[in-house]
Amino acid sequence: MRVTGRLLFVLIAALASLGAMSQQRAEQAADDKDIRIGNIVPYSGPLSEFGAIGKAEAAYFDMINDRGGINGRKIRFITRDDNSDPATALELTRDLVEKDGVQLMFGSFGTPGNLATRWYLNEKQIPQLFLASGDEELSQARAFPWTMGWQPSFRSEGRIYANYIQAYYPRKKIVVLWQNDQFGRMLYKGIQEGLGELNRHVLVDVAFDISDEHLESHVSILKRAGADIFVFLGVPSTASKVIQLAASLNWHPVFIVNDASASIANAMAPAGLENSAGVISAAFLKDPSDPAWKDDPAMKDWFAFMDRYHKVESTNNSAALYGYAAAEALTKVLRQCGDDFSRENIMRQAASLRDYHPSVALPDIRMNTSPDSYLPIRQMRLVQFDGRSWQPFGAVIETAFTEGMAR
Repeated sequence: MRVTGRLLFVLIAALASLGAMSQQRAEQAADDKDIRIGNIVPYSGPLSEFGAIGKAEAAYFDMINDRGGINGRKIRFITRDDNSDPATALELTRDLVEKDGVQLMFGSFGTPGNLATRWYLNEKQIPQLFLASGDEELSQARAFPWTMGWQPSFRSEGRIYANYIQAYYPRKKIVVLWQNDQFGRMLYKGIQEGLGELNRHVLVDVAFDISDEHLESHVSILKRAGADIFVFLGVPSTASKVIQLAASLNWHPVFIVNDASASIANAMAPAGLENSAGVISAAFLKDPSDPAWKDDPAMKDWFAFMDRYHKVESTNNSAALYGYAAAEALTKVLRQCGDDFSRENIMRQAASLRDYHPSVALPDIRMNTSPDSYLPIRQMRLVQFDGRSWQPFGAVIETAFTEGMAR
């Protein structure tokens, strides 16, 4: 009872402190000399590895502020932890708008949380920009004119893998291990749509939860199916375990992993470089742990940024690079605003990007938006890991992407 009482006291004190902090931020937000940006990311919970996105974005805006800000205004970036809970995301978003007075929401992570907040933000006419999700539902320009995605769609990425299988392995047997959430479902849906009649070659597909403790049995079942191609759709930490498990079973299929898991530092190296050799993926950003980019000017800027503004254990985190690229794109939009930082003009500028190339994007990847097109990046490249570096093959792919995403 005494322990419970102490915990209750701590919780009450913490809530009081948070209330005081929110009030202080609300007072600070009244200053029209800054640009207030809200952000929701899972810094805790099962998807906390993607908290690196928000941390890198915060560091990027620190750098911009040190350089004088945006057209004379400093950026106040207010980021919150929703623990991957959509209800929490909605509550925190309301607070950011109504208490902290943010002018826009930017880069919030995950499909469920962004869908949970979309109606509220559109009703309030608050820009919801460059979301860290590839769900097409978050890029419907006509239905939700205040909500814009950023990365290539998951469904379209899945079609790329299906097209690859059709082109290179049309008669081979396939197994799929996919993360049982909206993210994994959309990737797998794209594969199924792209395979068409070749779906008959999918011998087994297994859905797993992010906290699943039965990966070994899943991989064993998939191996026993006798397939030639193993498609994994999930997060890097799970991809690493799955690649290791397949190698431990002396199983060496054609291995395909989704873009979010295609990180040398976060997936290939932990799984063992030899075990990971041959893995196929699709990408639109450079991998900071890939030695192929060691002399690339943009990546040199990235490492200099990490050394000065974002001192973490590893500078090779792909999620952090994703955050850096998204923050760079938002900075481009804000600079285009001139002296008009109204929500209407912020949204107008976000919807008028023309062939913009984020510095850490792969060559020939461009951002394009219009009032009728809210999916800024539609291009990817197939890549294969050679045990040291990602080797691109084929041309930049755009034709695999579905039409009519902006509805």
